[in-house]
This record gives sequence, C-alpha cells and structure tokens, in this order.
Amino acid sequence: MTTRDSTDPTIASALNPLSHRPDSRLRFDQRILLLALAAGLPAALVALILLWSGDYTPKVQWTLTVFIVGVWTGCSFGVRRRVVLPLQTLSNLLAALRESDFSIRARTPGTAAASADPLGAVMFEVNVLASTLHDQRLGALEAGALLRTVMLEIDVAVFTLDEAQTLRLVNRAGERLLAQPAEQLLGRTAADLGLDACLDGPSPRIADAAFAGGAGRYEVRRTTFRQGGRPHQLLVLADVSRPLRDEERQAWQRLIRVIGHEINNSLAPIKSIAGSLESMLARGDRPDDWDDDMRRGLAVIGARSDSLSRFTTAYARLAKLPAPRLDTVSVPALVRRVAGLEPRLPVRVADGPDVVVRADPDQLEQLLINVVRNAADAALETAGGVTVGWKREGRNLELWVDDEGRGLTNASNLFVPFFTTKPGGSGIGLVLSRQIAEAHSGSLTLENRVDRQGCRAYLRLPI
Repeated sequence: MTTRDSTDPTIASALNPLSHRPDSRLRFDQRILLLALAAGLPAALVALILLWSGDYTPKVQWTLTVFIVGVWTGCSFGVRRRVVLPLQTLSNLLAALRESDFSIRARTPGTAAASADPLGAVMFEVNVLASTLHDQRLGALEAGALLRTVMLEIDVAVFTLDEAQTLRLVNRAGERLLAQPAEQLLGRTAADLGLDACLDGPSPRIADAAFAGGAGRYEVRRTTFRQGGRPHQLLVLADVSRPLRDEERQAWQRLIRVIGHEINNSLAPIKSIAGSLESMLARGDRPDDWDDDMRRGLAVIGARSDSLSRFTTAYARLAKLPAPRLDTVSVPALVRRVAGLEPRLPVRVADGPDVVVRADPDQLEQLLINVVRNAADAALETAGGVTVGWKREGRNLELWVDDEGRGLTNASNLFVPFFTTKPGGSGIGLVLSRQIAEAHSGSLTLENRVDRQGCRAYLRLPI
C-alpha cells in the first residue's frame, strides 16, 4: 500500500477543516495520538496507583510501571498509525488522479469484504473511480487521435480562430490552400491570411475566393465553440468548383441529349417527306392524286413543326420560372378550388386543419393543378378516384394527392425534363412542379401507395 510522510500538512488540511483556523496548533495525527493516550490514561493511572500503593518490591513496581507505560504508549501510537496510514494512502491515490496517473491502486480485501468494511469500501470506490477515469481518458485520447487523423486527411480546409481572429489550428488542406506550412500560419490574424471575408456573411454559402494556393468557388461554413472558456470560430472551406463543373457538364449533356432526341424526331419525318415531295415534283408524269399526297405531306411537315415549336416553348417556360412572390395562402380554399377545376372526374377532398402558408398563390395553384391532373390521368385508366388531403406536422405543411391508378413503373425518370409516358405529354409538368416546391423551400416526391394500388404525390412546405 502506497504511503506518504505522516507530517504531510496536506492530509491534515484536507481531512480537518479546523486546521485552517489560526488558533489550531495540532495536526490531525497529533490529535488522534492525544485521543488514544487520553483513552488509555484512566486505566494506566488506576494500575499505577494500585501498583505503587501495594506491598510490592521496588523491582516489581518499576518493572510493571515500565510495562504498563510501554503498552499504553505503544497502543496509542499504533492507533495513530492505523488511522493515519490509510488516509495517507487515500491522499496519494487522489493526488495521482489529480495528476492524471490512473495506474496506482489501493489493496482491498475484495468486493464482499469491502462492503462490510467502511475503509475497504472507500478504497474500493476509489479504485473503481480510477478505472473509470482511465477508460474515459483512453477513449478521449483515441477519439482525439482519430479526429486529428481525420482533420489531417480530409480534403477540406479547416481553420480554428480565437476571439481576436488569430489562427490557432489548421489542417493539411488549409496549409495547401494558403500555400504555407502550419508553423508560419499559426499566430497570424485572419486579415493577414485573407480569411477575414470568410468570417462575414451568412453560413453556409457559396462564394468565389482566391488564395495563395488557388482560386475557385468554395462552400463556406462557420460555427462557434468554446475552448478554455473563450469563444472560438471554426471555419471550413470546401472547394466545390470541380463538383459544380461536373454537375453543370452532366446537366448540359442531359439537356443536349433530350433536345437532340426531340429535334431529330421532328426533323427526320420532315426531311423524308420533303425528299418525297421533291422527287414527285421532279417527275414528268405525275399521278392524278399527287395534289392529295402533296397536301398530306405538307400537313405532316406542319404538324411536326408545331410539335417542335411546342417543345421549344415548353423549354423556355421551364427555364424562365420567376421567383415566387410570397403572399398569404389559405390551404383549404386553394385545395378545394383546384379540386373543382378537374372536369373529368370528381376529386375527393379529405378534411384537414385550417392552415395558412406564405407562398406564391399562382405558382402553388399551378403546382397543384399539374399534380391533380397527373393523378386524374392515372385514375381514368383504371376507373379509379383521386383524393387530396393535408395536415400540419410541426412547422411544416404536408399535402398529398392519392390516385387509384396502376402506380409507378419507372420512378427514376419522373423528374427528367421532357420525359413523359403520356401521348401528347410535354414532360415538364412534374419538373416545373418540383421547381416551384423547391423555390418555396419545400419538396415534391412521388411514390407508390402501400395501402392499395396507385400513386401518392407528396408536397411538403414550411409554414
């Protein structure tokens, strides 16, 4: 068992608050010794009085006197040692815990014996505390090492600045972005490093920025935290130039593929019919019904030209959706008005709460008209019905349109521009509806119903 010098004033000051008083002169171990001597003093005095008042020889009297006094003082010092020594051990254990040394343990008689022994229970609990702190410190060290490894390896620049906007921490990506090692960056201000513009404005946001290590478009994220009781800022800069270029290139490829497909579909029959009409005109002996063939060919050319014109008009409409002009919109009135606009079948309106949202009434009405029309198209194929309902979920409006059609067979192309499975469809209704929902910070999804056959369109908008 680990021990400490009995004269250590830490024990007396920690275990006896009275030792802090100016009139206290005795340490805790000295008071225990005096208490033990006082406890044995009556018995020793009685024994000595009887010994020296009796008819004994001086030799016996002196021998027994030395024996009585020796036993009395020895037991008193033994009591002092048995009380002070465990306290010294406990003090050493607590001092080791304070210094983050969790390897020292006190000897205990075991769990069962310690529960019956108060001092053993104290030692056992201190050992358990040391084991718990050791496990927690080991976990914290492992988590800290993992965090440092992740910060070093991620391809995102991370900076930590104190309340004076002085750089305190930077990872490897930050070093590459600023084109300097961490030793030259730490301790410098954000203005010196060109990071002061990133500490202003909303977060997150996309901003164009130029640094010594490169220029481009960066996603700027900023948050605050406290370390050592002082406020700090965590600045994260992610280069989104390449992902944005990839997304832009993919969008252009999809758009060109769709536009090229639609234009080819219109130009191929126009070219073929024009060639047939040209060869007919070049013949010297024309058939009697050549004027009918000419009219039919020109009619096909006109129809395909009209189809191509509708396609370009639909594309312009999709590309030029204006920003929403927010106004107060009553959801029950809007839903009932849109339901009454469908002439082909009655649309059932489920009961819902009286909810008001801030939205563009024209755009929101167009969104619902598109969704209800698609639901009606699907329901008419199976002689089913359409139901519209809504509810308030927290601070959001959740509106759904259920149909009893055949359901979705290819959900991956639903929101692809100009993709349609309906004859004569433009393929922009759902795309336009989703753009309207996202412009209102909401979302529009379509999925097959789980309760029965059919599809559910799900609109979610903030209230």
